[in-house]
Amino acid sequence: MGHWWYRNILEPGKLPLLLALLSFVLSFLITRVITRLIRAGRGPFKNVTPGGMHIHHVVPGVILVIIGGFGAVSSGRQGFGALLSAVLFGIGAGLVLDEFALILHLDDVYWSEDGRKSVEIVVLTAALVALMLGGFLPFGVNDLTPEERQSRGVVVMNMAGNFFLALIALWKGKTRTAIFGTVVPFVALIGAVRLARPTSPYAKRFYTNRPKARAKAGLRAFHHDRRWASPRRRFENFIGGTPDPERISLEKGPD
Repeated sequence: MGHWWYRNILEPGKLPLLLALLSFVLSFLITRVITRLIRAGRGPFKNVTPGGMHIHHVVPGVILVIIGGFGAVSSGRQGFGALLSAVLFGIGAGLVLDEFALILHLDDVYWSEDGRKSVEIVVLTAALVALMLGGFLPFGVNDLTPEERQSRGVVVMNMAGNFFLALIALWKGKTRTAIFGTVVPFVALIGAVRLARPTSPYAKRFYTNRPKARAKAGLRAFHHDRRWASPRRRFENFIGGTPDPERISLEKGPD
């Protein structure tokens, strides 16, 4: 266990990635605490509005990502510069992805239902980076032996095969499965062989003239969403805050 921890986590080459991940998570959590305090009117924190213009925290986040990214490229993977760049990049990424929904919709949807996308993308990003930190590499190349790594053909075939499975999972409407499948090959395989989501491009292409498959896919999606939607919403509310009821009613439109 100690050897695995050093080899995958504490080895010098992965220390910047570890610092970036920790900075990313802490940046997001601290930002959410501050924004929830501002929303509740508690504490000394206020929105930054110089000249009456609201400056969203995605702005300093982009600046920090640029500084940290270029700093990492120029400093390499060793030394204090690399560690500092990793921390700056992680903080900036946390600020940017906390307002991912704002960037996606080009609208201030932070406390709306659409704002949940920010929490989802942050959790997904943190999980993927944690998997990579633990030894998983994109497209499953880490599963190859040293002898297999010497054969470029085997490496390319392994990457292409797993990437193809991830694309099929994405085609079937299983976005999260496809993304995790890029680092965990078995996950991509499961997503590729199971029934597609009823609203996916795959289902519209292949289930149109197959009523049994279409009905089965719809029933499976219904049971899956009923089982997991409520726990996922509670988890998102716990981390990011409950969406504003007024914003929800406005999004639904008049009756």
